[in-house]
Amino acid sequence: MLRSLHSIPGLLAALLVMLLAISGATLALNPALEHLQAPPAAADISVAQLAGRVAGQLGGIEQIRRTPSGTLVVYHREHGQTLASRVDPQTGALLAPYTPSALARWVKELHRSLFLDTSGHIVAALGALAMLLLSASGAVLLARRAGGWGKLLRPLRGSFSQRWHAEVGRLTILGLLLSALSGLYLSAGTLGLIADDGQGQPPQPPPISAGPALPAASLAALQAANLNDLRELVYPDPDSPQDLFSLHTRSGQGYVDPASGALLAFQPESGMQQLSGFIYQLHTGEGLWWLGLLLGVCALGVPLMSLTGLWLWWRRRRDSAAIDDNSTTSDADCVILVGSESNSTWGFARTLQQALAAAGRKVHSAPMNQLRGDYPKARQLLILTATHGDGDAPTSASDFLARLQQQPLAPDLKYAVLGFGDRQFPRFCGFAEQVHKALSASGAQCLLPQENIHRQSPQEFRRWGQALGQALGLPLDLQHQTLALPCHEWQLVESVAYGDQVQAPTRILRFKAADSRGQHWPEFQAGDLVGILPPGTTQPRFYSLASSRADGVLEICVRKHPGGLCSGFLHELQTGARIAGFIKPNPQFRPAQGTQPVILIGAGTGIGPLAGFIRGNRSRQPMHLYWGGRHPASDFLYEPELKGYLADRRLTALRAAFSQVQERGYVQDRLLADALALRRLVEKGAQVLVCGSRDMAKGVMLALDEVLAPLNLSVLTLKAQGRYREDVY
Repeated sequence: MLRSLHSIPGLLAALLVMLLAISGATLALNPALEHLQAPPAAADISVAQLAGRVAGQLGGIEQIRRTPSGTLVVYHREHGQTLASRVDPQTGALLAPYTPSALARWVKELHRSLFLDTSGHIVAALGALAMLLLSASGAVLLARRAGGWGKLLRPLRGSFSQRWHAEVGRLTILGLLLSALSGLYLSAGTLGLIADDGQGQPPQPPPISAGPALPAASLAALQAANLNDLRELVYPDPDSPQDLFSLHTRSGQGYVDPASGALLAFQPESGMQQLSGFIYQLHTGEGLWWLGLLLGVCALGVPLMSLTGLWLWWRRRRDSAAIDDNSTTSDADCVILVGSESNSTWGFARTLQQALAAAGRKVHSAPMNQLRGDYPKARQLLILTATHGDGDAPTSASDFLARLQQQPLAPDLKYAVLGFGDRQFPRFCGFAEQVHKALSASGAQCLLPQENIHRQSPQEFRRWGQALGQALGLPLDLQHQTLALPCHEWQLVESVAYGDQVQAPTRILRFKAADSRGQHWPEFQAGDLVGILPPGTTQPRFYSLASSRADGVLEICVRKHPGGLCSGFLHELQTGARIAGFIKPNPQFRPAQGTQPVILIGAGTGIGPLAGFIRGNRSRQPMHLYWGGRHPASDFLYEPELKGYLADRRLTALRAAFSQVQERGYVQDRLLADALALRRLVEKGAQVLVCGSRDMAKGVMLALDEVLAPLNLSVLTLKAQGRYREDVY
């Protein structure tokens, strides 16, 4: 509901909101430009003194006006024409003609009414209302994504494309809320929706005193008025003997008798007038030039958010839930329920449905919010769900748990839950875990243990499909097609073999661009992923990069798995052979810049990106590597390089563990043995990066929780602080 509330006004009013924002940002420059041109503020100068100084320079004065930025403008007649001039408050001397920008007037009219008078004011008010709805709902969605209002300022997780819309929104949300609220108030006043309290204009003044008119510099009321409080002084009409000075200051307005100098019929500003003036300042920045600039910058975020918001909406529509040949609930023997925030999970649901249908099953797919208690012929319930924010339900599953309590599943319906998420979040697949527990508590039978997929890995999805196929007695091969990025060709230049003696054949493979004449070499960093397409397939396999573009090679570390299509292909490559692949950025798995220590933990081929981080550590940031292998004589990956990094201090310390030696040990054992040193590093602000298998990562998490317990910390705490990151497969 909230996401719909956020999306619908944006789609309907995107162009209008962008127009108002761009014109508002343009107008926000005017107060700052006027402030730069305005003379220094006049200290302890009265309106009478200014009037006397100006009278010595000009004749035929009709009006003196002080703009909110402090510019003094004198309107005077010369040769039968009314002119406007900027003057120096200290001397009364003319500085330059005052010519308001025609472009600024045009933009202001566009911003206020779109040149459509009353109907235009109504449209502008609707635009401000849409902005308010977008800003308010966006703020709530931001808080949900961050895990609460208290975490709103913490770094957002996810790829840059996932964060771009939210990052801009977080920087501009307060300014947009202020602009929208103040704009709505001003629109309501323009349209007469806010009642005037009747205290605006002073009553009709009495006749002027008898006697000759005094010079303006001699009038007591003007002598008592400070120039910095002046808004406007209108001179009497020389052709009307009974006319008075009209004085308007910050405190109110009234008349000044030109004969006696007395202040007549003064009317103080009402509370409503003061409120309206303050809101006008907040909205325009007039008199608060710095605020105008801030609001202008915030307004420039609107086109960016509109375009990225439209792109996100289009992507959700592109990945929408439409599934061909969807069986009805009454006919289906298998039900797939999907929980998705951005609809990307539906792509996996389609792949699963197509594979089950090809195996002869009748499948019904629906959002989790459409859970029913009666599926007459269904024997299995398969739930694929993402997690939104810090363990929250995604949009299409927001009502699932409540519906499950109201209508429990049939006792003979077996279920399986597959979670999709990102391990950088403290509560990785937290909602999937809630669903699994709720189904178990309801008495439903479990078909498969809950599994979680990191960053929509096609390989992990395929492995889960194989387990599901075994449980169902069906041959399931879930070949999910990801959206491949532009491919490049690389040529193998070096292959270093390890692990053959311990039945763990591993290769460090280094590639260069296939075109020696300078084919485009894509940007990448150690820790990014390369998707490689084995011959005859369209499904990429992803490997973590152990190099950056600056190293001049594309380097990966690959262990050969029994029956592994891609790993077998890569191990058989001869020098000079070519591969096709693409780069997938992984910015969340990189060492943070700075002087804080970095703790690198891995096992097996998980050392690849960790070695790349160490190679790129030219600033000698403290880096401590914990790594586990099988035997130092066979599969001590990167041993020569690591010794060199220790010598030149790019690597601070190396703690290796081997499982097939007399004093066998694992990387978790090294962590527990170094508990005191690790606690000291964490107290210094250390960041932890873990790369390797899921089983290894679970063991590392348990060991570090034990290490951190005396500090009243845990791995989840470090994750919440952005100090614990994983690349786990």
